[in-house]
Amino acid sequence: MLLAIIFPFLSFFFRGKIITAVICFILQITVLGWLPAAIWAAMSLSNERAEKRNEKLIRAVKENRN
Repeated sequence: MLLAIIFPFLSFFFRGKIITAVICFILQITVLGWLPAAIWAAMSLSNERAEKRNEKLIRAVKENRN
């Protein structure tokens, strides 16, 4: 999460979202754009983690039904 706040474009890059990382980097290099880029990266990371948790829960529920 700290990486997403300090270097937002690296957060996207390390997760394999290269085009998004480039767009975020362009936004981040402006003084006013750094804050929205940091918020965008942090929210994206949080959403991705939530999706992984949900997928894990769905798999667990499906396994219990069988």
